[in-house]
Parts: sequence; C-alpha cells; structure tokens
Amino acid sequence: MIPLSPSSTAPSPSKVTVAIVCFIAAIGFAFDIYELLMLPLILRPALQELGGISPGTPEFEYWRGMLFFVPAMVGGIFGLFGGYLTDLWGRRRVLTYSILLYAFAALASGFVTSIGMLLFLRCLVFVGVCVEFVAAVAWVAELFPNVKHREAALGYTQAFSSVGGLLVTAANYLAIQYASSLPEIAGGHEAWRYTVVSGVIPAIPLIMIRPFLPESPQWAAKKAAGTLQRPSIAALFAPNLRRTTIITTLMFACSYGAAFGALQQVPSIVPGLPQVRSQTDGLPVPAAKKIEQETAATVNGYQEIGGLLGRFALAALAVAIVSRRWLLRLFQWPGLVIVPLVFFFPARDNLDLLKWGILLCGFFTVAQFSFWGNYLPRAFPLHLRGTGESFAANIGGRMIGTSFAAVTAWLTTMLPSGSTAIAAACVVLFVYLAGSVLSFWLPEPLAEEA
Repeated sequence: MIPLSPSSTAPSPSKVTVAIVCFIAAIGFAFDIYELLMLPLILRPALQELGGISPGTPEFEYWRGMLFFVPAMVGGIFGLFGGYLTDLWGRRRVLTYSILLYAFAALASGFVTSIGMLLFLRCLVFVGVCVEFVAAVAWVAELFPNVKHREAALGYTQAFSSVGGLLVTAANYLAIQYASSLPEIAGGHEAWRYTVVSGVIPAIPLIMIRPFLPESPQWAAKKAAGTLQRPSIAALFAPNLRRTTIITTLMFACSYGAAFGALQQVPSIVPGLPQVRSQTDGLPVPAAKKIEQETAATVNGYQEIGGLLGRFALAALAVAIVSRRWLLRLFQWPGLVIVPLVFFFPARDNLDLLKWGILLCGFFTVAQFSFWGNYLPRAFPLHLRGTGESFAANIGGRMIGTSFAAVTAWLTTMLPSGSTAIAAACVVLFVYLAGSVLSFWLPEPLAEEA
C-alpha cells in the first residue's frame, strides 16, 4: 500500500462547515439504506398489483431475483464511474447530484404501471445510491486530519444508515395503516406506492443547504496546487495496491451477500410462518395482506434496531482497537455461528424467536458496512480514494454481493421444500465463512498520527 497523501497543505474547515457536511452525509447514508431496504418491504404487494403474480410461484421468484439483481448490476457499473468522477470533479458536486437522482427516481417509482417501469426506476435509484456512498465517505474522511476524529465521524455518521432502516420500516407501517385516507396514486391507495414516494425526502434539506456546502479541503488544496494526480482504475491493480483492491472487493461482496442473500429475504419469509398463517387463514385477501405486511414490517424493525446498535458499537470500538482485522472479526466470527442458525431454525417456524434472532443478525452484519466505510479511506491514496472505494463498494458490494439475493431465489426453487429460510441459511453460511477466511489476507492500513 502506498502512503496516504498528507493533508498539511489543506486549510482546516470551521466547526460549522464540519457540522453541515456531516449533517448532509448522515442524511445521505440514512436514505441510502432507506432505499435499499425499501424493496423487500414493497416487493410482494408491488408484484401482486402490477403483474398479478402470486408469491411462491416460479414467476414471482424470477421477478424477485430480477428486481434485486439488475438494479445492483446497473448501480455497480455506473457507481464505479461515479467514483472516478468523485476523484476527478470533487466530492461535493457528485454527492449532490447522486442524492437528487435517487430521491426523484424514488418519487417516480410510486406512479409506475408495470413491473418493467419499476425495474427501470429502481436502476436509477441504485445508481444514485452507489455513487452517494463513495462520495460521502471520501468527503467526511477528508475533513479530519486527526485519525481518531475521522474514525469517530465516519462511524457515527454511518450509524444513520440504520436510522434510515428504521425510518423506512416506520414509513411502510404508517402507509399500511393510513393508505386509505391519503390521496390516490395511480388510481388507488396501495400502501407500497406511498412508501416508495417517501424516498424524495432527502432532496428537501439538500436543496436548501446546497449553496453552503464546501468542497473537501484536501481535494481542493491539491486541485488548486496542480498536484492532484489523475485517477485511474488500472492504478488500483498496481503491485502496491493489487492485494488491497482484490481482498476488499471480495470481502465487501461477502458483507453484502449476507445482507441481501439472507437478511433482506425476511419480509418474504415472515408471511409463511405458522403464527402468521394462523392469523390470515380464512380472511379476505386485503385483510390477509395487511396482516402479513404489518408483521413483516415489525420483524424488519427488530433487524434495524440490531443494525443501529451494531453500527454504534463499531463506531466506539473503531477508535479503541488499532488492528482493523480484529475490529472486523469481533462482528464477523460470532455472526458466522449465529446468523445461519437463525435462518436454519426460528426463521422456519418461530415468529417470536425470529424477532430476537434477526436483531442479532442485524447487529453482526450491518456493523460490517460501517467497518468498510471506516477502512476504505485509509486503504487508498487521496487521488484514488473515490475510485478505490467505488471499486470495492460497487463491484464487490453492489454487484457481486447483492447478486446473492438472486442466488437465494434460485436456490429456493431448487430445494424440495421450497423454503426461502433454508436457502438463505445456506447462502449466509457460505458468505460468512468466505469473509472470515479472507480476513487473514486483509492488509492493515499504514499507521497515521493520532
């Protein structure tokens, strides 16, 4: 790994500037996860309305895989290009446009009339989300020359990602409760449409605060001095960065694979649990759907609480633990045992135990996303920071990692039982085991002055 660029020539931003940047970054992180976690909540009712597709059928599994897989592929490709532009044009401009893109694409998603339209707009949402994460992480990291302050700022702003998960769960729950009293969308009052429309919220404070946002002081200082090297994807595979690029990409894929291949399958698993079926048997379809969606949203809320606790735990431990490998293993190794067991057992037949189990799954899995947000800015030099982060996050996480949702959908159709819970358990066991093995080759960042 090559030394990180010194920041001594960059002017120190004011406390007000730091607060504004961290506020906008926190909003971006929150609605990044808000949009990603929205799909599992709205997938079932959206496919039922737009295509008349019944859950459990091969056609349903096909579209479930497509809606998870295709946007991730598109987002990963354009997200990689967005990371390159973050290094070329600056952090502020790219972050601003990425948030606006996914907010207004989410708004338009509420008015779709076909599954194809929903798929297209979800692709635009993913493009914005994939670019936003990279730009925001680089931006926040470069505000803090002091490494401990940087670790704390990255950790706590990324904790708002799990706040976003709680917010989308709450938005979906409120939409289910009050859809009938809201204005019509596309000629009806479907709760899932109001949920996706709520994704426009992050654009509102951004439009108001945009004129006051500063550029990254380190990036701007090098740009002004003419010493900023041109970014290059090929440079990520130079001898001194090759191992870092490959290992972080694969491990990021494993982290996302656990989330998309297992945790995000829970809203599809919950309606099939005996406790839920006993409540819905014999009820009219609208009443049964409401109970299923309410229960799924409740379980999802437990997962997001666990994720929030995990992110705060990571933020606190990141300042105290020097070794990045051991910091990650504190979440990775217990998760290797606990997460597959939750999907092998309570996810099949015990709703009450699943709630607490999924809280632990969220704790150990979601904390790993904050880890990567802290680790990657120290893994690549300033002129390659956005490009390197984007390659690991988008090629590894968004493209390879999220494709495990499609693997789970495919495996479900292959199993004699047709159990999504068993398929998710197999997938999450594989990705956790692969990530744990790869951690032995994860490079430790070069030491910096505290």
